[in-house]
Amino acid sequence: MGMYWHPQCFRCSSCTHPIRETEFTLLGAEPYHKLCYKELHHPKCDVCLQFIATNRTGLIEYRAHPFWGQKYCPSHELDRTPRCCSCEKMEPRNTKYMSLGDGRSLCMECLDSAVMDTGECQPLYHSIRDYYEGMNMKLDQQIPMLLVERQALNEAMEGECKGPHHMPETRGLCLSEEQTVSSILRRPRIGGHRLLDMRTQPQKLTRRCEVTAILVLYGLPRLLTGSILAHELMHGWLRLKGYRNLSPEVEEGICQVMSYLWLESEILPASTRHAQPSTSYASSSSSSSYRPPSSKKGGISHTEKKLGEFFMHQIANDTSTAYGDGFRTAYKAVNKYGLRQTLNHIRLTGGFPV
Repeated sequence: MGMYWHPQCFRCSSCTHPIRETEFTLLGAEPYHKLCYKELHHPKCDVCLQFIATNRTGLIEYRAHPFWGQKYCPSHELDRTPRCCSCEKMEPRNTKYMSLGDGRSLCMECLDSAVMDTGECQPLYHSIRDYYEGMNMKLDQQIPMLLVERQALNEAMEGECKGPHHMPETRGLCLSEEQTVSSILRRPRIGGHRLLDMRTQPQKLTRRCEVTAILVLYGLPRLLTGSILAHELMHGWLRLKGYRNLSPEVEEGICQVMSYLWLESEILPASTRHAQPSTSYASSSSSSSYRPPSSKKGGISHTEKKLGEFFMHQIANDTSTAYGDGFRTAYKAVNKYGLRQTLNHIRLTGGFPV
């Protein structure tokens, strides 16, 4: 370093012990033991908890979750390390996620607010219907809603001959055909790291209007379950109001907008929510905007709020054509023209106003 030192004075800037090795690491004007420097500045994997290895060129290479910032070795994308099916965080080696028994795992934070059976989901469903009514988008028909297992949802989707367009992992479905669907009757018990005593009940769904029922995958957190309900309920609203033959981008896009706005109403204080009056369907006036209150009394925890922000981030950054591009185009139109005018334009033209 171009200086003279007493051996006992040349010390590590981290542990303060003398550096007696012939090699050390220098950061600016600060010397470190090589191991101390590595502990301080070499990233550790949040999954295996080991130092992230360097690649063939000697560079530290890792993956990072775009929202949570979780860093992990690239190898964990190939070694079947479980991810939470809700928040998408990878399972750390020192933590066990809850197995839902159908190939899905759920972290403990998401499990805390998970909705597990049809009866437990009814208050949330009714609060979202109230949200629609507050936007002057009341659904006059009583559409049944069932919480179902993954297999039952996939079977129902296969039986739906002309349903809307779905993500690779289907989490919700707006049925228009008559089917018999197995719904979850009672919340399963938790034993160790898996669910026990899952009780289901076959239910024959009769077509009384354009919409037979809404199905949602069980075991997801309240805010994710609610956002799926808000999305599927919009499919139902469009059918009941006579919107026909919409493209995937238009139908999925406007449904994602309703999902996004509901999430926003749940996690943001009234004073900081999306303030443009144009989002209000109830009023075309530029001076007022209806915002129904949160459906969870007493507010939500910081953990649940961050989870809601993640679900909003997922919607806003979706890379698919129908769900991602469709949402961004729909959201831009709603911001500019309002929900009422956007929906009227969709009815007349089948597309969004520009």
